[in-house]
Amino acid sequence: MDEATASLKESVGRYGVWSVQLRSEDPEGAAERAEATAELEQLGYGALWLGGNSAARNAAPLIEATSRIVVGTSIQSIWEHKASEAAAGFAKLEVSHPGRFVLGLGVSHGPRVEGYSRPYSKMVDYLDELDRAGVRPGHRVLAALGPKMLDLSRDRAAGAIPYLVTPEHTAQARERLGEGALLAPEFKVVLDADPSRARATARAYLARYLELPNYTKNFLNLGFTEADVTGGGSDRLIDAVFAWGDEDTIRTRITAFHDAGADHVALQVVEDDMTHLPRDAWRKLAALLA
Repeated sequence: MDEATASLKESVGRYGVWSVQLRSEDPEGAAERAEATAELEQLGYGALWLGGNSAARNAAPLIEATSRIVVGTSIQSIWEHKASEAAAGFAKLEVSHPGRFVLGLGVSHGPRVEGYSRPYSKMVDYLDELDRAGVRPGHRVLAALGPKMLDLSRDRAAGAIPYLVTPEHTAQARERLGEGALLAPEFKVVLDADPSRARATARAYLARYLELPNYTKNFLNLGFTEADVTGGGSDRLIDAVFAWGDEDTIRTRITAFHDAGADHVALQVVEDDMTHLPRDAWRKLAALLA
């Protein structure tokens, strides 16, 4: 494990927040996003992971509003951002706020990218360009699900930030990565103890991801069936990729990722209304984890 990767592991800690809302560039919400980020730092979260096709410009105001918390992209699409632009954005933040920004990269999904082909080779070429631009492996992480991309996360980056996975996937990923690399899976949480209501909230949110073959293929590789990944997802699938229930149940589900080998878990709060910042839920999660 190199010094940069070791430092990143220490900085992000055990828990972070994954949020697409915090990546917004709407100027009207800028003050609330900055205030919410400062509160997340005070609550003890070690990292913020910006969902969607995020970039350094989305991270910059959140970093400037805080003093410690790490902010990462989860992910920046290598199809929609040139490596030279990614390197320039990283360099600017690294100069002003060393160690506070991590470049999370991913190959996105075929249905969302025109001309999508040979994603692994595209990622290799992209990392080569970042190397030449001076973005060291210890400052970047990859959205890896399958073996080849996990190997690349180990050999050409600080580690992996898998999205929409289970503890079983985490155990397999840790075996592949070895002990040195950062392993920081994302995990969705519904703060609701009512089974029907919680699963309905989860199922409505999961539906968009079940249209993407990278995720459904990964589920099938993990032992789920075609029946599990159709119709919005079976109860079995919902219960595997979302934590819901009482506090003890949710805490146990999160801990299962650490037990399986995760260094850090990026927690995404899922609610029926995903247009606002779920600040009360973030507070409840922090108290639950404390």
